[in-house]
Amino acid sequence: MSTVTSTRPPAGPRSPAGGAPRKRPRQNNVLPHAFLAALLVYFLVPFWWVIVAASKDAAGLFGGSNPLWFATDVDYLGNLQQLFTFDGGIYARWLLNSALYALAGGVGATVLSVAAGYGFAKYRFPFRRAFFAILLGSVMVPLTALVIPTFLLMSELRLTNTMWAVILPSLLNPFGVYLMHVYARDAVPDELLDAARVDGAGELRTFVQVALPLMRPAVVTVLLLSFVGTWNNFFLPLVMLNDNRLFPVTVGLNLWQGLASANNGGGTSLWSLIIIGALVSIIPLVVAFVSLQKYWQGGLTIGSLK
Repeated sequence: MSTVTSTRPPAGPRSPAGGAPRKRPRQNNVLPHAFLAALLVYFLVPFWWVIVAASKDAAGLFGGSNPLWFATDVDYLGNLQQLFTFDGGIYARWLLNSALYALAGGVGATVLSVAAGYGFAKYRFPFRRAFFAILLGSVMVPLTALVIPTFLLMSELRLTNTMWAVILPSLLNPFGVYLMHVYARDAVPDELLDAARVDGAGELRTFVQVALPLMRPAVVTVLLLSFVGTWNNFFLPLVMLNDNRLFPVTVGLNLWQGLASANNGGGTSLWSLIIIGALVSIIPLVVAFVSLQKYWQGGLTIGSLK
């Protein structure tokens, strides 16, 4: 006679009186949620203020109205028209310069980061660990500390006051190399690369057709971070450039701010152009983050699971 084993799960803990099982006490999540809500308000209030202030003219900005709410006469179109016609439409040129610097620097930095990170992760060569240690050390060096040496180098090459003085330094992204190294090490199996080599694929074809598709989330993440970093770069173009036709939008708005503060012909009316210009300058970044959200969220969590 066979014995039937019961697969019923063990009963949960019951009350002393033999009643229903006790419910586990819920964790108190009020404090973490309140902290996250405070952080959300802290980061959204300045963004909301820019949206509201961009709809006002100079009188509305300095007229004592509610700074966190729209004026009675919202005039986005009028402010935009003044923004793109002021000083011969120089703001549109600044936007194009920022787009050029960000695209060239972002794509170039991504290509170099992918190649270097993959090489550090999947190849063995002399002094590999020493080179990678130097790379990690360079991540901790502030970029502003390298601006003056970079300026002296560009001056020796006669590249100052040119677009190359902004693009070439933007190609170096040590954090992007480290990010790609971590992702390539964990997401690209060595067995898959060996199988491709056995099938007759060369190193370049193995990288392009086998490894690169697996590294796509990290590639998009590095591209996005490099694009945003170059778009927001201020100190490097400020030092390298003195022709306002080559300025990115960050340095251009700083130029207008100096004019408005000094009251040299701009006065208070220039502040409305500065604020609407700041709002327009962050729209490409918002669009980039929203459109690539699923990629960079996955890329930023690399290494958390293995």
